[in-house]
Amino acid sequence: MTAWVALFQNYQNVVIADPVEWLLNSGKSSKLQAVIAKCVVPIVVFFGLLIFICIYLGVRKPTKHFQSEAKADKESLLINFDTIRVGTNNFSDANKIGQGGFGRVYKGKLFNEQEVAIKRLCSISGQGDTEFKNEVFLMSRLQHRNLVRLLGFCFEKEERLLVYEFLPNKSLDNFLFDPIKRAHLDWKTRYKIIEGIARGLLYLHEDSQQRIIHRDLKLSNILLDADLNPKISDFGFARLFNVDQTQVKASKIAGTYGYMAPEYARHGKLSTKLDVFSFGVILLEIVSGQKNGGFRNGENVEHLLSFAWTNWRNGRAANIIDPTLNNALGDEIVRCIHIGLLCVQEKVADRPTMASVVLMLDSHSFALPVPLQPAYFMITRCSSVYQFSEFGCLETGSNEQKIDSADASTNEASISSLYPR
Repeated sequence: MTAWVALFQNYQNVVIADPVEWLLNSGKSSKLQAVIAKCVVPIVVFFGLLIFICIYLGVRKPTKHFQSEAKADKESLLINFDTIRVGTNNFSDANKIGQGGFGRVYKGKLFNEQEVAIKRLCSISGQGDTEFKNEVFLMSRLQHRNLVRLLGFCFEKEERLLVYEFLPNKSLDNFLFDPIKRAHLDWKTRYKIIEGIARGLLYLHEDSQQRIIHRDLKLSNILLDADLNPKISDFGFARLFNVDQTQVKASKIAGTYGYMAPEYARHGKLSTKLDVFSFGVILLEIVSGQKNGGFRNGENVEHLLSFAWTNWRNGRAANIIDPTLNNALGDEIVRCIHIGLLCVQEKVADRPTMASVVLMLDSHSFALPVPLQPAYFMITRCSSVYQFSEFGCLETGSNEQKIDSADASTNEASISSLYPR
């Protein structure tokens, strides 16, 4: 104590600009350095660990928060089976508005006479308890104007039912491939649909609480409301990603032929670029009014991606555009074809993100790169009719044809039982 008092008395009138430097340069600098090291190093290590823990918890918290809130929401969305049965008049045929491999869809009235759509899964649909719970888990938390809204569900005994907002115009393929309804899809409406799908996907990939890959994006999973605004539906095969994940290996292939990216269909490599590829196919279908699985062009049957790329590259983009789009904005349509071809390129790295796609659609001054040859490219030299299957191209006409193809595909139904190589 006496030494410290003497030290204070000797230096109390001295102005010290840098106390640390002064201590280090004083007579007992080596001892002071050792003391400071013993004091400072543990403090630095402590705060370093504290910062690391805070960052770790900050990354982990959204997932736990997302899951806990989803669990609470699921409980609030649970609906008694008898309530649904009464609301659909005991699932009468008069209330049935659709049917597919998953089961049937009924129109009903619940929640103070609110009209709803009820998807009743059948036991042989292939969409089991895992997919059902997955869809409830995701849809209970997702809120976006371009995603269909889940209102409730029922999980009793053998019954698996999903209750959605009712969308009177059904699915996009129902409109696009109907010769009468197609007349309502002028270019302004189609462009609005394209933009809406893009924004819905951007929300799933980047703007929601978790990164989500839909995995089964196709025309029949795009529903239209009364004003023909698009809403993405059917999240049974959707995959939840961590924020820091970019690609995973899927143990089982799920989706629809014709909309699957090649790296996923062949090897099970799953990333957001799978949805980008599916979006590109949908965009080209909307612009052309043709199905991706194959369409007749004169005496030949064309594959949409190959047909679009060949004509665009040769300066004949007008051949791709739906003839019913009379006097439409030609430059804007051609730009959309260009964007669609960028999305269906063979290599994952060549495809844009959905953030880039939205920017391309919003800003016509945004320069577009030149697209490379699309996946599943085919060169067809034939006059016969052929059809696509899951595993190749089946010839049904003459043998005077040659098809060079990486893969052929169809887009008739979702699959969930194949395993990647």
